[in-house]
Amino acid sequence: MSAALKMDVSANDTILSARDVTKTYGNTRALKGVDFEIRRGSVTTLFGENGAGKSTLMKILSGVETPTSGHIELDGQPVVFASSNDARDHGISIIHQELSLAPNLSVRDNIFMGREIRGPRGVDFAEEARQARQLMKDLGQDVDPSTKVDDLRLGQQQIVEIARALSVDSRILIMDEPTSALSATEVDVLFGVIHDLTSRGVAIVYISHHLEEALHITDYAVVLRDGAITAKADAKDIDLEWIVRHMVGENFDLGTPPDGYEFGAPVLSIEDLTVIDPARGTMPVVDRLSLDVRAGEIVCLYGLMGAGRTEMLECVAGRVPVAGGVVRLDGRDMSGLSIGQRIAAGLALVPEDRQRDGLVQTMTVGRNLSLASIRQFVERLFLSSPREKTLIDDSIRDVFIKTAGGEAMIGALSGGNQQKVVIGKMLATNPRAIVLDEPSRGIDIGAKAEVFRILAERARQGLAVLYSTSEVSECLSIAHRIIVLRRGRIVAQFGPDATKDAIMEASGEAVLTENAAA
Repeated sequence: MSAALKMDVSANDTILSARDVTKTYGNTRALKGVDFEIRRGSVTTLFGENGAGKSTLMKILSGVETPTSGHIELDGQPVVFASSNDARDHGISIIHQELSLAPNLSVRDNIFMGREIRGPRGVDFAEEARQARQLMKDLGQDVDPSTKVDDLRLGQQQIVEIARALSVDSRILIMDEPTSALSATEVDVLFGVIHDLTSRGVAIVYISHHLEEALHITDYAVVLRDGAITAKADAKDIDLEWIVRHMVGENFDLGTPPDGYEFGAPVLSIEDLTVIDPARGTMPVVDRLSLDVRAGEIVCLYGLMGAGRTEMLECVAGRVPVAGGVVRLDGRDMSGLSIGQRIAAGLALVPEDRQRDGLVQTMTVGRNLSLASIRQFVERLFLSSPREKTLIDDSIRDVFIKTAGGEAMIGALSGGNQQKVVIGKMLATNPRAIVLDEPSRGIDIGAKAEVFRILAERARQGLAVLYSTSEVSECLSIAHRIIVLRRGRIVAQFGPDATKDAIMEASGEAVLTENAAA
């Protein structure tokens, strides 16, 4: 066994373990003889690309799936979980990567769904509300428990998901991408909760594609690649380079700004744009913002949660009303045009939440890819299947989607490949400009690089690209220009030679970090 695979695990510290676990789906081997240990009172971080087998392993440990071979041990004894409820009864809870909330129900009802608190007269809603309010407060959110989940922003919905898992008195808590939609401040609060849990002996399994962030919380690191564990180490023996090397190999980067050509005329022009958030009264969340994106140019928007990035992009795409100013595409005023009309005009949006806004879960990969271009295939009220199939096959090839084919269900794909379906769907409309809100949310570093490579290639062909990110490293990948937003206004602009510190300082993140440290 290589030195990288040696990690001293005391039998007394190991609370749950997988022993020589395999999982096969048809001809696909998702897990190949995995040995994985979870330690009491510690954070074990599991790294790996989308499709590496991380979620499959966690589903087995939490009772959602059963292994094809091998077994699970709890407190040193073999155990078989009949269901996720059975695993939960044994003290194992999981926070899934994709939200599993009921949007039409309240925060309280989502937290206690299936585990209602009973009193002499039935469900004790008052006690549920009290506990729900305290859980959300512990996670830094002053939210009315009666608020519908659908009325919360994505980050708050993620916190409701976390609160639901914390409401169970668990010995083991599995967190699959718990911070993918959280702001830097919310991440700090969550990390405080994790430290409190581990101090009380709770074992944490932490999965994240935010590699630098994960380094701050982990005690032990495990890397999974192609269904097999490739490396294990204590936190003191690893760094970012170690993680990336074992995940994707040597000499890896997220890309560089495409060069060797001249930018064209402005394609997307935003002039004095103002957006009002109804939840904040008349206070603008985007305040008289002006920005041009030229043909072939890639512009990155960076800012903390609440800076106005999402509101600006959704307003440009027609999802949020304009309170002032104008959006133009090739000089044409987009005012009054619906989302569909803007797509037809050449303006495409890749939304932040791919599950809710980007994909139809009951459709196949192919139908999701062709959905935005469906009018191209209608001839005399009939759908031209050959033309649609050509577009689907071309899109799968052009954006490197790993799938069994267009007939595969979208839910069978990894998060990274689902994201490429959303991007491929919009690129299939042949846009003049594309805006992407957190295009790398919840996908691994390898998939991020593929997404950025696709955008760079399209920019070379004249596409105007505007994308937002909450990761500084992604600002410094393919962007020709970096725009920093703060409280709805542009506060700084940088070229590709900017430093992380300069970008963070302009956004106010450096101040927040210093205050948190203090």
